[in-house]
Amino acid sequence: MTKMTRRGWITVIVMALLAVLPPVFYLTGHAFYLDLATRLSILGIATVSLNLVLGYGGMVSFGHAAFVGLGAYAVGIPAYHWLYYSTGDWAVSGLAQIPLAVGITALFALLTGLVCLRTRGVYFIMITMAFAQMVYYLIVSIEEYGGDDGLVIDTRSELPLINLDDPLHLYGLAYVSLVVAMLLVRMIVNSRFGMVLQGAKGNEERMITLGFNVYAYRLVAYVISGAMCGYAGALLGNFTTFISPEMMDWSRSGELMFMVILGGTATTIGPVLGAVVFIVIEEVLSSFTIYWHLPFGLMLMAVVLFARGGLTGLLSRTKGGKE
Repeated sequence: MTKMTRRGWITVIVMALLAVLPPVFYLTGHAFYLDLATRLSILGIATVSLNLVLGYGGMVSFGHAAFVGLGAYAVGIPAYHWLYYSTGDWAVSGLAQIPLAVGITALFALLTGLVCLRTRGVYFIMITMAFAQMVYYLIVSIEEYGGDDGLVIDTRSELPLINLDDPLHLYGLAYVSLVVAMLLVRMIVNSRFGMVLQGAKGNEERMITLGFNVYAYRLVAYVISGAMCGYAGALLGNFTTFISPEMMDWSRSGELMFMVILGGTATTIGPVLGAVVFIVIEEVLSSFTIYWHLPFGLMLMAVVLFARGGLTGLLSRTKGGKE
């Protein structure tokens, strides 16, 4: 029987605490902590998806918040038309809204990825941010859906056997989705496809020489990542019941990158751990000062300079402590 590594134990402990503590807090009258856990679970899905292209693929995308925002609007816009224009009940059905969110974001990732992935380095960073800002200003310009003021979602997605108006049901869906996202990304990176993706990150010329179409592999990974972010956006829209263009601003993409780097890139638990620490510290620091971004920035600098591999690398630093 294979002995579990320290990183494996970290993964088990973090996910077990996420599974147990939030419902216990809720049932003992501390609903705020369940809301906090729901939010970080949803953002955890987004960071796990970003880690696929950033950590394993070496693609520094600065526009992933656009996928989250598009996913949220794919829930909010049909619900808006159902409420005010009496469209069919499909408009508030999660079985229609969630596939719509995933489909739209996958298509957007495909179309933008065809262009973005022909660039490298800082050019890739800037063009992904440019596409995200294009979507941001497009949504701002549509006054029908609230423009810069945002849009209230009066009716959450309706799913069989799941009542998203129940905080425990919503958290359960978010948590299970996070676990599935982690397993999916782990399965991808350990497959032949993932090996090629990681090989291209390390030595692109060698992979091309071996006959692999690196561009196609990266494009598929980018589409998968965008679709997963779109799913996270659909859950986020149902959680907040309010969506706005601010969700897809470039600063939000920076926060997602912050979480991945803070927790540790190219690891299974790293993005989730980064999201947990980010959300918790944000809540603590923001209760003391509105200038919480400054200590956050200093913390990121400290992690980059002194904690190779992020918090996951720091916690699992031991001989033979590979994942």
